[in-house]
Order: sequence, then structure tokens, then C-alpha cells
Amino acid sequence: MEQNEEKRMETEPAAAEEILEAVESVAPIENAEPKAGEYDESQIQVLEGLEAVRKRPGMYIGSTDERGLHHLVYEIVDNSVDEALAGFCTEIVVTLNADGSCTVQDNGRGFPVGIHPKIGKPAVEVCLTMLHAGGKFGGSGYKVSGGLHGVGASVVNALSSHLTVQVYQNGLIYQQEYEKGKPLYDLKTVGETDRTGTTITFLPDVKGVDPDGIFETGDFHFETLKTRFREMAFLNAGLRIVFRDERGEEPQERVFHYEGGIREFVKYINKKKEALFAEPIYLAGMVGTTSVEIAMQYNDSYQENVFAFVNNIHTPDGGTHLAGFCMALTRVINDYGRKHGILKANDSNLTGEDTREGLAAIVSVKLEDPQFESQTKSKLGNSEARTAVNSVVVQQLSVFLEENPQIAKGILDRCLAASRAREAARKARELTRRKTVLESASLPGKLADCSERDPKKCEIFLVEGDSAGGSAKMGRDRHFQAILPLRGKILNVEKTRLDRVLANDEIKAMITAFGCGVGEDFDISKLRYDRIVCMTDADVDGSHIRILMLTFFYRYMRPLIEQGHVYAAQPPLYKVTYQKTERYCYSDEELNRVMIEIGRDKKPEVQRYKGLGEMSAEQLWTTTMDPEKRTMLRVSVEDAIAADEIMSLLMGEKVEPRREFIEQNSKLVLDLDI
Repeated sequence: MEQNEEKRMETEPAAAEEILEAVESVAPIENAEPKAGEYDESQIQVLEGLEAVRKRPGMYIGSTDERGLHHLVYEIVDNSVDEALAGFCTEIVVTLNADGSCTVQDNGRGFPVGIHPKIGKPAVEVCLTMLHAGGKFGGSGYKVSGGLHGVGASVVNALSSHLTVQVYQNGLIYQQEYEKGKPLYDLKTVGETDRTGTTITFLPDVKGVDPDGIFETGDFHFETLKTRFREMAFLNAGLRIVFRDERGEEPQERVFHYEGGIREFVKYINKKKEALFAEPIYLAGMVGTTSVEIAMQYNDSYQENVFAFVNNIHTPDGGTHLAGFCMALTRVINDYGRKHGILKANDSNLTGEDTREGLAAIVSVKLEDPQFESQTKSKLGNSEARTAVNSVVVQQLSVFLEENPQIAKGILDRCLAASRAREAARKARELTRRKTVLESASLPGKLADCSERDPKKCEIFLVEGDSAGGSAKMGRDRHFQAILPLRGKILNVEKTRLDRVLANDEIKAMITAFGCGVGEDFDISKLRYDRIVCMTDADVDGSHIRILMLTFFYRYMRPLIEQGHVYAAQPPLYKVTYQKTERYCYSDEELNRVMIEIGRDKKPEVQRYKGLGEMSAEQLWTTTMDPEKRTMLRVSVEDAIAADEIMSLLMGEKVEPRREFIEQNSKLVLDLDI
């Protein structure tokens, strides 16, 4: 969240005047060998057609791992969604085929099949074989679109070992096939039809299958795609997306269709929480050529979940549209509170943080020419988006609150409680701030700091229990490894407001040790350790303590996870001793392999570690802490909405959804440690 931008906007008169003026305009809804040291014309490469894409795929899809693989699907589906945005497509069917290919079918207008006047080839072939060819570069084909810089379909073609396109148009079925982006034959008719639309089937070019392959894997992940398609359906009310997986013995199918659009999206976000009022507040309008759509609903949690989208593209770093929403929300709530005497004359204004505590909201804007601040499209830069969102919120939310006084009072009471807690949290935060390096000697939690002062070389182990902490302190490399023992289970922050969180001794110890603050004071540039390692016992309690720590990091220090600073240590589960030789096993499968290798009839001694405290300092170093030998898992967040949902489900107040989750996933438990 760009809080600094929000605060600046709150005090910038010019921007405020711009917004006030706009309120009235809201309407309802090649390759020679170079010689050493030479640089001449022989070293200039000319990549023809789509060769550039195959030469440097990462420039176009980000990576060639699983994420890049899924991006191919998104690009083709995005084209179909753009047809829906233009008002011509109502259904998209995505199928993962048994041969590893993917088929995307829609009922839109279909790719144009006429001869392009400049290129002299069918338009569909131009779109699939030339970069920067399409209907999204200032023509009248699309007013708004998502996609990857307008090069999506041709990039997918270039990175597929085989692609087939079928266009249903003019009562005929047109077809063309390609290999690695090159046509196998001219566009031809293969039948008649009474429908319109496009069907594309592509087989990703995978290493191993093809020596010159691109992708490291060709295995599409059902859950990853399912989450994306559900999101697309939410953002496009009435659009029906059918997702089928015909791989394996049991085919799967999911249908996503939400007439309520983003209102149902907000309900989905809040389904594991208690909502403050039954139906989400819905705000929508047109300001110039910018379409604004917002749904919002408060819940009983202490976290803010505001997700922003531009032309169906999620912008995790926000941007002008999100800043506009936050500024307007704060203003409207403060104005209402003053007008109705809920905020007294001597009361301070509520802050943006106060007005967004417990808020779930979707901010969706559609622009003709979105300008992003990075190639990843993570942050919007259009100033008109800020103005448009502000206008819609100021006008329509003000009216809603006046017409719904009960809901308005509930929101104000919620915000005032957040304000009081924020002030208490501010005082508590002062006690956790790290003033000097010398304070490490008196830190709570008995921190054993390291001597290295370059944070990029340092790591801290959060160790469960004093016994394991003692072994870790003795076994560590004091130069770059710090140890912080934690006594028992830390507070479950999912059920607690920040002021009480900061009163917890173990949490205060972590905050002070890390040195980067917490909440609104968080500054990752002050982080004292590049790696924060959760080292807990390999049992139920250890897993619980680890998830409590991760919940705290996710809710109050999320950049630690997002920027890859948080790890989970992997201590061994077993020690196998045979003929004075010790071997450590980190899984049941590894133990089984070792037992077969030694021979079970020789009866080697097997010790099952229940806790880190059972290991000596030397064993703990050798198995878990030595950078040359250890295995650690980096904690990451692929999908913020899904992460929030699982956090609320597992750690929140509601018991019934948690029970259902356990029942549904109980078959996945192979070894229950009680």
C-alpha cells in the first residue's frame, strides 16, 4: 500500500481541487563467430519473425519455469476476456488435454481472417506470427484490454512446439497450424458452422521432449489456473469460464460464473470471516472514458484486504487508482463522522489505517491506455485513474452512508476502535524500536547476536525452546549466525489487534532483533538479517509454532515473505546408526531407501527425533545449520487472496470452516504424530 502517497494526496490542494471538479462528471455505470576484441557488422544479429522470442523468452513471459508456462495460458485466455470486455464473448472454455496441450475456446467474434492490406497475409496469421500486431494498438478493435504488452498470442505461438488455431466466422471454420511459430500451411477452410469465436490449442515446447525446448516443465498446475480463472470471472460479471482437466484417471471440471461480479468477489474474500453488514457496498461509474467499479465490506478481522485491478490485471503494488480510493474513503468517513457528531470537535481525524482495518475491497478500473510503472504491471501510473476513483467514492459512498445510518454508525464505531488501538500500538511500538547495536545484549528473549554487521551476510534462527536454543548457540557459526530462543507458542495474531500483539514478549523480541519495525513503521531497509529461519521441532507443536510465526510475518511484516527473507529449517526426522556410522534421514522415503541399502535384516539402530533438544550442538550444526549441508525451504506467497483465505481459515475465530478443511484434507495425512 502506498501510504506515503496517500498521505501526500490528503494534503495536496491542487489534487483535491481536481477531484472536486471531477465529482460532478460521474456517470452511472542470425550468427557469425566474432573475433576476439572485434566489434563490427559481422557481430550484429538480426532475429527474424519470432526468433527473438525463442532466443530470449524471459523478456516476454518472465521465466521458463512453471510460472512462465502458466503465463502462456493466461495470454490466450486474456485475448478471450478482451472479447468479453468489448461485449462480444460470454463463455470461455479452457481444457488441459491428456497429451499435455491446452485448448482455449471462446464464442467471441473470432480472429479476423481477411487479407491484411499491408502484410498481404490473413490477419489471423499476422497476429500469430508477428510481434506487436493486434487490435490493441490504437485501432478501434478494443477500447480496453489486458494481455502482455499486446504480444501475447504470437509469443505463445513462438514458444509452442505445435499450435492450431480455428476461427469460426462467416459460417465457415478456418484453420491453420504452426510449429514453433512457423505456419505449416496457409489458412484454409475445414468445415461449416453456425457459431462465431476462436479455438486455440497449443503444446508448450518443453526441454527433454525437444532438445531445443524452452520450458523446464510442461505440467500445468490445476489449482494455480483455477484461482486465476475464478478471479477473472469475478471481475467480469456474467462471464462464464469453464475449466476442464482431462489428464489423469479422474477428469475435473469447474465452472466460474458470477452475475454479482466483484460483489461476490468480496463475499468470497470474507467467507471465512464475520461481515459487519450483509451485502457489500457497491460503487460504480464512468468518469470520462475511465470505468470505475468498487465493492467493499468490513469484517471482524484486524487486517486490511484491498485488491486493485486494471483491465482485469492485478496490480499488487497498487498505484494511482488505489491511492485515490484510500484518500477518498478516509475523507468520506471523516466528513460523515463530523457531520453527525460521532467525531467530536476535539477528536483527531481518523487516519487511512483506521478506516481500512477489517476492510475487504476490490477496486477495479478499466482504461483505454493504462500506463504501468514497471514491466511486471504491478503498479498503475495514470493520474486520471486517481481522479476517477476519488470522484466515484466521494459522491456515491457519501450518499450510501446518509441513506444507511445503521451501517454508517457500525463503520464509524469500527474505525474509532481501530483508532484507539492504533494509539496504544504506537506507544507499544516505541518500546520495540532498536536504538543502537549495543542494545542486543539486553534484548528480551536472550538473543545471541552475530559479530558480522553486513545484514546481507547474516541470518537469525528462531528456535523453539531453551534446550534447542542452547544447542544452537553452541553449534552455530558466531560470525554470521544469530540465535533467538522462543519460549512456547507465540500469540495468534489473527485473533488479536496490534496493540495486544506488541505486548507479547516473544513478538517484541523478534521485532527488536530484526530492527525493521512493524506495521506502519516497517522499513525493510533496516532489516539486520538477510535470512530469518524458523527452526522448530518436527512434531505437531513445532508445526503449530511455525505457522504462528508465519502468520505474524504475513500480517505485520509481509515484505519479509514477499522479498524472500523467511525460511523454514528442515531438521532430520531420523538418525540411523550402523557399525558406528551415523546417517540422517529427512523423510520417511529417505529412511526407507537407507534401510534397504543397509539391509533391514542387519537391524540398524533407528532414532526418531521428536525435538531439536535431542540433538547435540555438533549434530544440530551438521544436519540443520551448516550452509554447506543443510536444506531450507523459502516461504513465498504466490497468491495473496488465497494466502489470506487460508490464514483466516486456519488461524481465525470460525471453527466450522476449519473443521470442514480438516475433514476434506484428512486423507492427505500419512503419518499423524500425536
